[in-house]
Amino acid sequence: MDDTTPPPPPAAAAEPPPPPTTSGSPTDFLKGVVGKRVVVRLTSGVDYRGILSCLDGYMNIALEQTEEHVNGRVTNRYGDAFIRGNNVLYISAAEPL
Repeated sequence: MDDTTPPPPPAAAAEPPPPPTTSGSPTDFLKGVVGKRVVVRLTSGVDYRGILSCLDGYMNIALEQTEEHVNGRVTNRYGDAFIRGNNVLYISAAEPL
């Protein structure tokens, strides 16, 4: 190989697999994450991470083993936390489903 030919790309640079094509409703997602670790982002930007115990139609949430994260840092730990639904921006699964 001469100095002008670029080396071949490494084998690890293969294309990532396509995302899973799961089509479900938000209700299906929420039912699937009950009992699992989730991240709840509030409209204020604060994150709560814990195990989703239950939620209702108003998006009121009960979490267990809860950690409060502000600017990416843990600021508090709670056994149980109850979050009023009108403060919730989104709920995300913290582990693969």
